[in-house]
Amino acid sequence: MKVYLGVHQPAWLARGLRVPLMVSHRRLDCRRTLPRATVRWACDSGGFTELSLHGRWRTSSRRYVAAVRRYVDEIGNLDWAAPKDWMVEEAVRQRTGLSLRTHQRRTVANFLDPRSADPDLPFIPVLQGDSKSDYLRCADMYDKAGIDLSALPLVGVGSVCRRQHTDEVEDIMRALAVRGLSLHGFGVKITGLARYADTLTSSDSAAWSLRGRHVPGCAPSHRSESNCLHFALAWHDRVARALDTALPAELRAA
Repeated sequence: MKVYLGVHQPAWLARGLRVPLMVSHRRLDCRRTLPRATVRWACDSGGFTELSLHGRWRTSSRRYVAAVRRYVDEIGNLDWAAPKDWMVEEAVRQRTGLSLRTHQRRTVANFLDPRSADPDLPFIPVLQGDSKSDYLRCADMYDKAGIDLSALPLVGVGSVCRRQHTDEVEDIMRALAVRGLSLHGFGVKITGLARYADTLTSSDSAAWSLRGRHVPGCAPSHRSESNCLHFALAWHDRVARALDTALPAELRAA
């Protein structure tokens, strides 16, 4: 299983690292010049922050498609990009004032729009929901729109980050995997991987940065390890080794 290391510094894309990276569109869109990637990477839409702050997507589909096209051409090595998905956590829905099903419908539409505008771009569909039935209904929405999810190389599963370690999310992942979907778990941390890594093709996490806030910096240049490349790579190595040996206990201790 591929684990994308969530990072805050776009410059790390050009550092010749040995691990795949996840970088948010919000970190890239404001830059005049972009790094040339020496590693495979994925682009997160930054939707959770966007909707939490503003209650809507301020970026048009046309502009977002143009941004991802720029990332493909100027950065290179892009595995895939998330669409402008609509997370369904209660706090986000309170901010938008919209129903869960409306968020699902808009998520599906925001995959179809860029797919039509620039079919060569590597956007992946994302499933959003709260309960297992929500996620299955969202999958059916894609099917009704003529998208065979089982035929695609990757399908994202969103709105699980804050509960990724629960029985409920494990049940959701296994129900989707039974449908033959190649799944990417957004924000799936150690405790989630220990439960259902076998259902995932890939995942991403910036949990190392959260942990690093409470660790004294390894150099005078930084007070903590929350943005330390060496700390991030060490965390990723521990996770990768634990996954290779398929030992849940080691994952929990990573």
